[in-house]
Amino acid sequence: MHLSGRRAALAALLPLSIGILVTPPAHADDSPSPCAALKRIVAAAPNFSSLSGFDGRAVALPYGDDAKCAASQTNYRCTWTPHGGSGADALQGVAADIASCLPDATHDQNSPARQHFYLGARGARTEIAASQAGANMLKLEVYGSR
Repeated sequence: MHLSGRRAALAALLPLSIGILVTPPAHADDSPSPCAALKRIVAAAPNFSSLSGFDGRAVALPYGDDAKCAASQTNYRCTWTPHGGSGADALQGVAADIASCLPDATHDQNSPARQHFYLGARGARTEIAASQAGANMLKLEVYGSR
């Protein structure tokens, strides 16, 4: 059967409208949360071997898309290339996320190349360091000290 005019236009639009009705809308809050990731990593201290490389990617996601993260028994580390712009700006953003997500953390180093925080008493601390790693890379490292 050959359709013409309005019927042809409606027939062409019908599959598109069904797709719109079936596809759920995207929301800004659907992205992984840097806070949830930071809290999960810190909660694992001092032994990070229960974490995967995927656990920390949300920390880097607002600042870069190529995060590579790894967990070991003694630390959790991510490196990534910041989006266009300055690595120093991205580093400041990561530090702001850490400070707002972990309000009990003490921010004891604030420089253009390195941000350092710690949680807990001396001898049983979880330390968080965000730093520039080379010309175009950032690094986040979380480790427990005893």
